[in-house]
Parts: sequence; structure tokens; C-alpha cells
Amino acid sequence: MKQTNATSAAGSPVLVTGATGRIGRAVVEQLADEGVPVRALVRRPESAVSLPAGVEVVTGDLTVPESLDAALRGVSAVFLVWTAPPQTAAAVVDRLAAHPRRVVYLSAPHRTPHPFFQQPNPMAALHAEIERLISATGLESTIIRPGMFASNALFWWAASIRDDGTVRWPYGSAETAPIDDRDVTAVVARTLSEDGHAGGDYVLTGPESLTQAEQVRIIGEVLGRPITFEELTPDEFRRRTPEISRPAADMLLAAWNAATGQPAYVTSTVADQLGRPPKTFRQWATDHATAFTGEGSGDRSS
Repeated sequence: MKQTNATSAAGSPVLVTGATGRIGRAVVEQLADEGVPVRALVRRPESAVSLPAGVEVVTGDLTVPESLDAALRGVSAVFLVWTAPPQTAAAVVDRLAAHPRRVVYLSAPHRTPHPFFQQPNPMAALHAEIERLISATGLESTIIRPGMFASNALFWWAASIRDDGTVRWPYGSAETAPIDDRDVTAVVARTLSEDGHAGGDYVLTGPESLTQAEQVRIIGEVLGRPITFEELTPDEFRRRTPEISRPAADMLLAAWNAATGQPAYVTSTVADQLGRPPKTFRQWATDHATAFTGEGSGDRSS
């Protein structure tokens, strides 16, 4: 495990952007649990009602860079989750450079030498440009690059598993290494609250390469009942995808196609940073089993 010194717990706050999103909210909660002063950036104050007590809430919008000045004043580090169009990225990064000297940026593994991550992808291009902007300012930066999130299984498959126990999906043999969101959160929180991560470039994956069909099978085993995997052709998948989501579907289809026939890219970064193995997909599915049955919130662990 990387030996570092805690710096933020008794000092200036850490600013978390995207503080009500999937990863941002979890980072806010973990830092608060650890006693690290947290400042949560939200666009609408009412969206912050579920954040932990004691967290400082500030309003600001990445599309209005000048709205960030008050939020940035006096912070020790910033967790940047880009949730806006690209037009204001340069102005936002300039403001980061004028205030804190440390930024942790949630990016993607677009530099990873594996076909799954090398397909044309507008989001990857945006991440690369924001990384370039950050580097040009001289900010102390840490880049966090999670691969495929295990929680995608909820968005993709939970409804059909609850409905009729059949997952209709393309490229069942394509392999990924799903990472538990909680492992991403833990690594982000560590890089924000400790020294020693400047220049870090962390590709985060789960511990094992699994085909999509194997992931569905594991969910069935956790639930104690078989789930059928029905292979769709790419065209069938496109026809079932809402038009607004077609660009994202096409990016996924290209990635799965490129990855078919070879193991997923797996790193040891979570273990290196946290001193424990990353959670397996089976662990993740067990902790979220009720989301696939409709019996509860779907998360039995913190």
C-alpha cells in the first residue's frame, strides 16, 4: 500500500464537483466519514438535501466558470467530474489553476493499450483535452481512470431480470473487468486526502476478466435462480435502443466487438492504493441483489 501522509483532515476543505452524482456523492460521503472537511459543489441547492450533515454546500455551474470562484476559495484540492459541454473546459481549468494547486480528475482509460478502450469515442476525446489543459497549467494532478463499472449491470439488465429473467444483449462473449463503484470512491478519497499522489495516473479495474454472459450468470447464481442470456445482433440492439442513446450504443458496440476474443485489461491499482484486493463482481452483485428483485434499495453495504 502506498505510504502517504494525510493532509486535509484538519485543514482546508476539499471541493467535490458533481457532488450529487453517482461517484461524486459517494466521495463526499466517504470524506465526511473520515473527518475530511468537504465542500460540495451543486447547481441547485435543493439537490444537496441528502448529502451528509456538516458538508458545506456551495452553488456553481461548470458552464458558468465565474460561478466557481467562491467555491474554489481556500480549498486544498478539487475532485473534478466533468458533467458539462466542452466549451467552458479551458476557462474552468484556468480557475482551478488560480486557486488550489491539486486536482484529481475522473477520466477514462483512453490511453490504455487494449482494443476495448481504443475505439473512436467523443467522451474519450473530451477527457484527453481536459487532461491536456490541466497539464498545461502546471497543476499538481492525479488522473483516475475507471474501466467498466459493475453498476452498469443495474442500468442495463436489472429491469429485464425483474421482468422475465431474460437478458437480451449483444456480444455475450466480450470480456470486461467490472469495477465496484465503491473501490473507485475509495481510491479517489485517498488521493484527495493524502499527499504523495501528484502525477498519479491510475487505471482502475475489477480483479477478473468476465464475459458479459458470465456476469449475467453470476447475478443469477447470487439470486438463486437461472437467468437466460439471449444474444442480440448489433442491429437488433440498435433497434431496441432509444434514438437519444444511439451514439452511446454505437460506442459500446464498437468496444465490445473489438474486445471479443481476448481477456479484459486488468490492473492491480486498487490493491496497490488501498492495500486490499478490489471487490469481485460476485461481491458487488451480492451487495446489490435486491435491485434485481425489486425488494429494496439494492445496496446492503456501505
